[in-house]
Amino acid sequence: MDTLGLMKPNFLKNRIFWLNFSFWLLFFSYKFYDFTVFMPAETAFVRIALPMFFHIILSYTHYFFILPDLLRSKNIKKYLLKLVLAIAVVMFFQVLAENAVLIKYSPSDYYETFGWARFVSTLWDELSFMIFTGMIKFAVDWFELENKKRELENQKLTAELNYLKAQINPHFLFNTLHNLSYLTQIKSDQATEVIVKLSNIMRYMIYHSNKPKVALSKEINYIKDYLTLEGIRLNNRFELSFDTSEVDEQIEITPLIFIPFVENAFKHGISDQQTENWIKVKLSSTFEQLIFKVENSVSPAQKEKDAPSGFGLKNVERRLVLSYPHQHHLEILPEKEKFSISLSLDLS
Repeated sequence: MDTLGLMKPNFLKNRIFWLNFSFWLLFFSYKFYDFTVFMPAETAFVRIALPMFFHIILSYTHYFFILPDLLRSKNIKKYLLKLVLAIAVVMFFQVLAENAVLIKYSPSDYYETFGWARFVSTLWDELSFMIFTGMIKFAVDWFELENKKRELENQKLTAELNYLKAQINPHFLFNTLHNLSYLTQIKSDQATEVIVKLSNIMRYMIYHSNKPKVALSKEINYIKDYLTLEGIRLNNRFELSFDTSEVDEQIEITPLIFIPFVENAFKHGISDQQTENWIKVKLSSTFEQLIFKVENSVSPAQKEKDAPSGFGLKNVERRLVLSYPHQHHLEILPEKEKFSISLSLDLS
């Protein structure tokens, strides 16, 4: 387990906490020192602490609830409505509290009325603190976004290398080339098809797998080429269906997200020990979601083991977390006679 990677978010959160805490402490200390030059310490404490209490309430209501909602929805009108409501409610209770408490510590009639000058002064104070803490929120999100981008870039590089080593591995290539040699010797028409499909696969791996997004049509063609090669290699000793009739192929996705699930189906679903081998693959989409499903028969040898998994699935699960954070749902269902995987990606 990457302990350092787990510590980074906690460390960042702790650092942000202490940054906010230090700001309020320094502000209070400075104001307290300034006020005690002209008034008793008790009076200074109350006159600073009471307004500061409401500044904190508004600042962190904005920080934790209103601003994150804006960043998620990008709805300015909704954000302004919530913001005005929050400011109005906090200012209302602040004025009530000040009128009830601070009037005891001030000889003037400032806290007995609520004129234009007091409104502007109170609003200015509230907005100043809210904007400052909001800037901290933007800075934190920016640093976290940059960290995720760097992690995603490193993960993509690792995924490419691991894919070449463990997925399109020498075993697969050797089998394909062996079949190609055999087909060439018997002068089978399939030899040309194997060369074309293998060329397509390698071209896709070299020129497209390192891109952040590719058209779904390219990924579909890649999967089709893979399925064709596997069918030739296994002499089509299995039933295969690949349904893309209900999908928008212009959707852009992260490359190589689906293929590990297909490879897993071949690895654990096709066996010489049973007569009925089958694999079903389906892609469908709505305006909001892209849905990918794979089902395969379970070989007798696999029934005695744990649910099919392995490096490929773990690798793609990690890439999903990085590429589609909070925008994907992966369901793995091992059953007695079949193994199913369903992946949905949010497109909005």
